[in-house]
Amino acid sequence: MKKYQAVPFPDETKYALSEAPFFDERTGIISFVDILAGRFVRIFPDGENKVFDLNQPLGAAVPGEKPGDYIFAATDGIYLFSDEKATLQFDLKPHLLSWQRCNDAKKDPAGRLYFGTSSLDEKLGIGGNLYCLENDNIRVLEKDTRIANGMAWDRASKKFFFADSGEHAVFVYDYDIDTGNISGKRELFKITDGVPDGMCIDDDDNLFVAVWGGYRIEKRSAKTGELLAVIELLAENVTSCCFIEKHKLLITTSGEGLSGERDGKVFSCEV
Repeated sequence: MKKYQAVPFPDETKYALSEAPFFDERTGIISFVDILAGRFVRIFPDGENKVFDLNQPLGAAVPGEKPGDYIFAATDGIYLFSDEKATLQFDLKPHLLSWQRCNDAKKDPAGRLYFGTSSLDEKLGIGGNLYCLENDNIRVLEKDTRIANGMAWDRASKKFFFADSGEHAVFVYDYDIDTGNISGKRELFKITDGVPDGMCIDDDDNLFVAVWGGYRIEKRSAKTGELLAVIELLAENVTSCCFIEKHKLLITTSGEGLSGERDGKVFSCEV
């Protein structure tokens, strides 16, 4: 089994909970959120770093239809970020409990917004749902998830992959691109020495899964769940990853409650 060693990214900031990284090929912008701080971070091709403060926990920021725009999955709603302003597009308060917030989010191959919810404070409750938002219509795809997290679709747009961190498992579903519906849930693999968090998928249908509490990213076959490679980090709580070049991963981590030199920093790795 191959092993790789991630290296610190030039951004030397230590984040409380960096998550939901994206690379937009149209603009060359790398982006991610600092969930607990409610901040949206962009790194431009020239190295400039811009931070926007939403003033509430921000689960994810997904590149929008217009280059440079983003869709925010936040605590009280779904926002459009455009021209350096965030505007509420869809009110989530009727759909979420007072102690819930959005967690991870991605667009499906047809452009629908998938997003999960989790707890703002586990003392108040644990759990949420996996939702789909399309044309201002919201529906629940999976009820009573523990901690809704990483998502991915296979190259053929036939399978959907979903990490429920509270179950320590990554699940696979049959996916219908025409309707956005998912069905036939089954467990693809479990992680017992850590917690599966955010993920991405490569052109060969291999999943790259961040392991919270595990100091690593696991490369797994999306067909069998077999462990193919490990990317090691000098940070304990690894949260997510995305490709920023053909063979290069950007990796986010959490520094909340940790004192390690690299905890909470951003990494990269050639794979």
